[in-house]
Amino acid sequence: MFIGYFTERPYQDPNSGYFGSAGRDVTDLGMSNESYDPRLGAELYNRYLDEKVYAEEMGFDGLMLNEHHSTPFCMGGVLNVEAAILARITKRAKIVLLGNVLPVWDDPLWLAEELAEIDMISRGRLVTGWVRGTGRESIAHNAQPPFNWERFQEAHDFIVKAWTTPGPFRWEGEHYNYRYVNPWSRPYQQPHPPIWVPGVMSRNTVAWAAQHHYPYVMLATELEPTRQSFEYYAQQAAGAGWEANTEHRGYLMKVHVDETEELAEATARKYVQGPSNPFLEGNQGNVRSFIQNLPGLTQRNNLLPTVTTYAAAAARGRLEQFQRATGQAVDRREGDYNGTFDEQIAKKSIITGTPETVIPKVREVLEYIRPGSVFFWDGDGAMTHEDSMRSLRLMGEEVIPAMREISKELDLKSPFERDPVTGKDLTQAPGTM
Repeated sequence: MFIGYFTERPYQDPNSGYFGSAGRDVTDLGMSNESYDPRLGAELYNRYLDEKVYAEEMGFDGLMLNEHHSTPFCMGGVLNVEAAILARITKRAKIVLLGNVLPVWDDPLWLAEELAEIDMISRGRLVTGWVRGTGRESIAHNAQPPFNWERFQEAHDFIVKAWTTPGPFRWEGEHYNYRYVNPWSRPYQQPHPPIWVPGVMSRNTVAWAAQHHYPYVMLATELEPTRQSFEYYAQQAAGAGWEANTEHRGYLMKVHVDETEELAEATARKYVQGPSNPFLEGNQGNVRSFIQNLPGLTQRNNLLPTVTTYAAAAARGRLEQFQRATGQAVDRREGDYNGTFDEQIAKKSIITGTPETVIPKVREVLEYIRPGSVFFWDGDGAMTHEDSMRSLRLMGEEVIPAMREISKELDLKSPFERDPVTGKDLTQAPGTM
């Protein structure tokens, strides 16, 4: 099993008026950067990098980075910069990008060069992942939503060719045209770094990932819809004449571990505090559906079962908007939105406790959806550096070793233990490097 660590790297400013469950909600693309303090941002960027270095020390196999734009809930607007830093200051962990927003790149050759350089600096530890992005990214970077899916596929094909085909060559495509393709930066890993695809909504993307044998990573989705979505991946693979297995399944899950049950619950409630995040259930803020669902961005009649997670989030956001517009009191309690924290605990969307109580809960998730790769989403919302470091220490000391034993028992092999394309067993597993 491959075990990774993730946080959105939120912009935590209690003085902004947008911080905490009693603060103003962040509205999609509705908050001016006048509120941003670069000095505080500098402290936070370095804090999150320090935590990732510690995560490597505690035995995590991978350090996951994501990307969102023009929003305080994720400071990773330029995740390749963070990846380049981690490539130099870490030694063992994979640097997992989930991922670069391909359709907003007008020059994917530049992206191919950036990623190749990161792979070289890390000496072959890059896992590159690509996403289609949300409406937020399309608006912020002036990318036309109806061409999102076309640009994603063409940019992918172009980058893979630039990495694997000796130049110079020409590229004449529908959205990208180059007279001269001959990048001097080439990936350390041959023929190219592993490619993983994260997502939550589009059946088209899952079918495309299965066509390419790419591992698909479900992002903090509810368990039963997640299992159904992985079954759809398996059906697509079978239709293409091959069998999907655990190495093709990845899962991001919110897990916080602490020294006592009381401290664990109090800290885990901070998931639903901090700056509002439309992808963090319980603290979505004002989700403007016309931004999240731009015309042409996603084929709306071909969605995964996991879309229900985000439909519920949007509905909750719309309810709060209606309550405000009509002068009603918003039903909100300290550290909780309409009981959502307790609901998430009940359905294992948040797992928290001491190592002794967390390990059996994680095992249940692993047994149910059988992923070969998992990422623990921690240190988010209003969690402090101290909160993150306590959890990372306990994960390294107790949870990760237990997960390795469980994964052996359940035969949960990662893409680094069994090749996703050939199905061949690989000799070196994560944790033994």
